[in-house]
Amino acid sequence: MFGIAKRFPCSQLQLGTRCIFRWTAGADLEKAMGPEQDQGYRRDHPLTYDTSETAIPENEIDMSVPQYKCPDERLLTMNFGPQHPAAHGVLRLMLQTKGEQVFAADPHIGLLHRGTEKLIEYKTYTQAMPYFDRLDYVSMMYNEWGFCLAVERLLGIEAPIRAQYIRVLMGEMTRILNHIMAVTTHILDVGATTPFLWLFEEREKMMEFYERVSGARLHAAYFRVGGVSQDLPIGFLDDVYDWMKTFSERLDDVEELVTYNRIWRSRTVGICPITLDNAISWGMSGVMIRGSGGRWDLRKSQPYDAYSLVDFDVPVGRHGDVYDRYMCRMEEMRQSLRIMHQCMNDMPEGDIKIDDAKISPPSRHEMKNSMEALIHQFKFYTQGFQVPPGSTYTVVEAPKGEFGVYLVSDGSSKPYRCKIRPPGFYHLGAMKDVARGFYIADIVAIIGTMDLVFGEVDR
Repeated sequence: MFGIAKRFPCSQLQLGTRCIFRWTAGADLEKAMGPEQDQGYRRDHPLTYDTSETAIPENEIDMSVPQYKCPDERLLTMNFGPQHPAAHGVLRLMLQTKGEQVFAADPHIGLLHRGTEKLIEYKTYTQAMPYFDRLDYVSMMYNEWGFCLAVERLLGIEAPIRAQYIRVLMGEMTRILNHIMAVTTHILDVGATTPFLWLFEEREKMMEFYERVSGARLHAAYFRVGGVSQDLPIGFLDDVYDWMKTFSERLDDVEELVTYNRIWRSRTVGICPITLDNAISWGMSGVMIRGSGGRWDLRKSQPYDAYSLVDFDVPVGRHGDVYDRYMCRMEEMRQSLRIMHQCMNDMPEGDIKIDDAKISPPSRHEMKNSMEALIHQFKFYTQGFQVPPGSTYTVVEAPKGEFGVYLVSDGSSKPYRCKIRPPGFYHLGAMKDVARGFYIADIVAIIGTMDLVFGEVDR
């Protein structure tokens, strides 16, 4: 009943026709910035740009990491945040400055600490699920996904194939939700308002999709150990497909306005360049490491659920500066559309959760017509299910990077230990090094390119 009534033709799905950037592999990585004569991103549209006005010549870009010695004069210590609008919530930076130049940036965190990892130890595995929505509250379902996979690994089970496809579909929708927030607020922090208004209209439509499948716009709690809580509603895939046909055009509009804008390029090109070796040393992941040339994506290297059944490309930059990371996120949204299209066409029939009464609660129809099912449902939600003793570290390629869950079970229905590895924590840890030598105005661009959410950083 919930199957696909029709295939969704890719010919009608505009994956981009104007300012679309095709990222290359291997030898083509040197094509990384600006128009063609500036060793530009390879693009497959006929538009041309006046390079004298819209681009910065490559030979004028200093991509080396600034090395500044502290002057003899006394430095000025100033607070950046937590009330600053570009501090992304509750970040407090202690800046050591000489004029407008920053010589040290010491991040102070913990203002949003709620003891999530300790609270999870006192909840059953089912009750612990909503806590993950509150971590990175811009990428809700992806956090749930990491926890579900960790528990499933300890149980030795695997979700049904239809549930895996639904997870990938909703996971990539979550990636687009996150990147819209990251890119548009980053542009807004630098000074442009229009892209924020354009893409947040599309983001609002995606929040309605969230509400249709889970009942909640923000804290979805949709994923379950062994599958998902409920099947996709009738007509859901048709509406998602209609939205996908127009969303890439909005991306084209944003790129046409921003990508070759000389103000945007002057604020991002050459700002906060991070070498691949440094990115690895600092524990960076996601766009932060791919922007520096590292072709590392857990969906490719360690595929989970249905990612091994879909085809997509991994965008990679070369210089590792703010501009490269902006371009990576824009292309990743297009690749997410590509993955979603494959999931919608290949969505199989079948169960949406594992058929095991010890792990999955009875349906509401059974609960209302069977006393045994009612007792089972009550015991399931109050006592939970037992997980065999063991430990696991399970990772997923969340929109911000590697999201890891270290889970230890003692054989009871509650985790003995839960340790969460948030990607933003490690990105912020490099702030002291990557911000040195730049200006106070550049700090705003650097914070924006890290895509920080302090629900997961502080936990």
